[in-house]
Amino acid sequence: MVPDNVVETATLAEAGAAASRGSRRSASAYAEALLAGERHRPQGAPGAVPRPVRSVGVIGAGLMASQLALLFARQLGVPVLITDLSQEKVDGALTGIAGHLEKLVARGQLTPTAARELGSLVRGTVDKREFRNCDVVIEAVFEELSVKRAVFAEIEPLLREDALLLTNTSSLSVAAIGRGLTHPERLVGLHFFNPVAVLPLVEIISTENNDDVSVASACSLARLLGKTAVLVTDTPGFVVNRILSRLFCELLRIIDDGAEVQLADHALDPLGLPMTPLTLLGFIGPAVQLHICETMHAAYPDRFYVSTSLAAIAAARLRGYLDKSGTVLPAAAAAALLPQADAGPPAPGAESIRARILDALADEVGLMLAENVVAGPADVDLCMLLGANFPVHQGGLTPMLDLSGASRRVWGKEFHPGPGFAE
Repeated sequence: MVPDNVVETATLAEAGAAASRGSRRSASAYAEALLAGERHRPQGAPGAVPRPVRSVGVIGAGLMASQLALLFARQLGVPVLITDLSQEKVDGALTGIAGHLEKLVARGQLTPTAARELGSLVRGTVDKREFRNCDVVIEAVFEELSVKRAVFAEIEPLLREDALLLTNTSSLSVAAIGRGLTHPERLVGLHFFNPVAVLPLVEIISTENNDDVSVASACSLARLLGKTAVLVTDTPGFVVNRILSRLFCELLRIIDDGAEVQLADHALDPLGLPMTPLTLLGFIGPAVQLHICETMHAAYPDRFYVSTSLAAIAAARLRGYLDKSGTVLPAAAAAALLPQADAGPPAPGAESIRARILDALADEVGLMLAENVVAGPADVDLCMLLGANFPVHQGGLTPMLDLSGASRRVWGKEFHPGPGFAE
């Protein structure tokens, strides 16, 4: 059955005809309109008056936490307090922030005076009682449910009852993280993308526990930070990681089933993605992506596959499947028993692999829309354009699925009606 918010009428031509120059221009214009649109608040955001932000606390002192601390200081101009388990970790974060500010000065992106002022806004402590006056507290610690729960269980009693709590989780249930809190209604997911200063998307994850003021405050904060926010319901993987993980899981299943690695990795090249999937996986890190795939498999075992080759590469602590030139790492091939290019005629071929992956993505998008994860296809595309750098000329994701014929193959309908694309 086609989800209610997948359009009931489809007049786009199938596959080859749909990929005409006119259709591609329509997809590009659709994406450009999405990116240029004024989004004062995300679709579905409540109209409640947001709380002011006069100070921010950041829990964690790793790379993501340090980036967030600097973003808050630079965009809001308010004091930012950063903490971790040891003074050594806190000092390391402050040193890293100071070094980054020096680089910005060297590049001419900040004056020395502005850099000093920004640096003075960020302070570190190991005494979490100092967070008592923070208006907003965000955690950016290890992506493990028990760890995040422990963080909030410790910090909540120390805060004012009106302080906004934020989690930067990339795939865990926000409601599950907040289970046991005295005020779970004030915990909202705010998923930033790495590098924080560069990627403009933030996924705002609301739960059934949230009150309107907390969600409105999170939406307002995202706007003040200069980010484009998409409101997402609390489902595993949210939007970007759910779609990318479905892509990874499908590709890695094909590789584990015997397809030659580089053939499979380059099967999507005609789509114009910013990099091949295995190149992206190298940037994410095998251990991180394996953890996300395992999380998604636990939620949707019939669709998300835990790859034996990825598990072997993560266990061997390798950087991924490929070296920097895009060639399969010999150590990866040995650890994961990967097939080689001269191992015989590849089956399936690149075209078949591409169709299989696109069909999987069409399946996942349709299910997400049926679950009301986002307001509609435009929000899916905004997430993939801004959070994963999907190509503007393809319209993001849903026009790409329509143009390839995948939407019709999977659902019997396109995601967008008419001869072009509209929000």
